[in-house]
Amino acid sequence: MTGQSAATKRAPSILVIDDERPILELVRGYLEREGYAVAMADDGAAGLEEARSGNPDVVILDVMLPGLDGFEILRRLRTFSDAYVIMLTARSDEVDRVVGLSIGADDYLVKPFSPRELVARVKAVLRRPRSAAARLPSGLIVDPARRTVNVHGSNVALTATEFDLLALLAREPGVVVTRPELLAGVWGPEFVGDDHLVDVHVANLRRKIGGSFIETVRGVGYRLAEET
Repeated sequence: MTGQSAATKRAPSILVIDDERPILELVRGYLEREGYAVAMADDGAAGLEEARSGNPDVVILDVMLPGLDGFEILRRLRTFSDAYVIMLTARSDEVDRVVGLSIGADDYLVKPFSPRELVARVKAVLRRPRSAAARLPSGLIVDPARRTVNVHGSNVALTATEFDLLALLAREPGVVVTRPELLAGVWGPEFVGDDHLVDVHVANLRRKIGGSFIETVRGVGYRLAEET
């Protein structure tokens, strides 16, 4: 029985979307050696079609694609899929990273990258719960693709910074995010400012969505309450 169960267990599936064929082949080789099932697409439209039909566990998505760029693909992907998304970019611009994470990416890697590091990132995201949304506290819906927040059936208007802060906390409900991590994730790692800035925006968030959703961890940072 045990042997049969192991034999029929489905390998995690990975979709790689990149317009550079050498990168597609290189990444596929490394991932297949780790036992993953790999599909590939060299443009955004084909990638979205493959994501719909194949329902991958992880999408590795290049930002700089012809036609639809990676950010637009990610926005559309998040309307029908909760796959983990690791974004690739040839640019080291931290604004790209913040935008990608705020609209639903799970990780970010700058080209040129080590294929071994990419495999490690894939393994890391696969260890996370499949969907953070399933663990959000009751009454709170955060939609990174549409950048909307709904509390107990009513839409709540947030500023761009407030939404980015909430979305960052919502990526891993129950996990403490330090003030420096929130500053770097929302305002960028080069931002020079006081941790008090985070406290001010969290206070504004609590006024708008309710005080019970965001918990303070004294002397460390904040966490989004997890559904119990």
